[in-house]
Amino acid sequence: MSDERLRTVRDRVRPFPDFPEPGVLFRDISPLLKDPVAFRTLIDLLEDHVRASFPKIDFIAGECLDSRGFLIGPPLAQRLGIGFVPVRKKGKLPGPTECVSYSLEYGKAELEVQSDAVEPGQKVVIVDDLLATGGTMCAACELLKRLKAEILECLVVIELKALKGSEKLNSIPFHSLLQFD
Repeated sequence: MSDERLRTVRDRVRPFPDFPEPGVLFRDISPLLKDPVAFRTLIDLLEDHVRASFPKIDFIAGECLDSRGFLIGPPLAQRLGIGFVPVRKKGKLPGPTECVSYSLEYGKAELEVQSDAVEPGQKVVIVDDLLATGGTMCAACELLKRLKAEILECLVVIELKALKGSEKLNSIPFHSLLQFD
C-alpha cells in the first residue's frame, strides 16, 4: 500500500474537538467524501486490500447506521463485482429480519439484517467507516454469524486505537487503513 495514497486519504480526515460532546475528538470523513480523487483513492485502497487478502468473497456487508459508513460499502462491492448487504437500525428493513441489541458508550441500540441476506457458508467482509469502542461492529458480526455466514474480516477506514474496539472482535480478523490514538 503506497504511503502517498494513504496520505491522500488521511489528509482528508478532519478532526472536530468536543463533538458530539465535550472531550470527544470526532474524525470527520466528509472532506474525503467531497473530494472525488481522494474518495476514489480510498475505494482503490480498500479494493486492493480485499483482493489481496481474499480470493473468494461473496458479499460486502455494511453498517448503515449513518450515511458515512453506508457510502463506502456499495462502491467497494461494485468494484469487486459482488453484492452488498445492509446492516441497519431496527425497523428500517422490510420482511423477516434477525435483530441484536448491543451497548453503546451512551446507551443501547439494536441492529438488524434481513433473514435471507446471506446463505450459510457465504463469505462476507464487514465494512464501516470507523471503529471506536467496537460495539456496533460486534453486533454486526453477531447478526451475520446467526445467518451462518463466514466472516472473513472486519474492515474500517479509521480505527481509534485508544478505545481498543478491535479487541472486542475476538478471533475475527480486523484491518484498518488509518489509525488514530
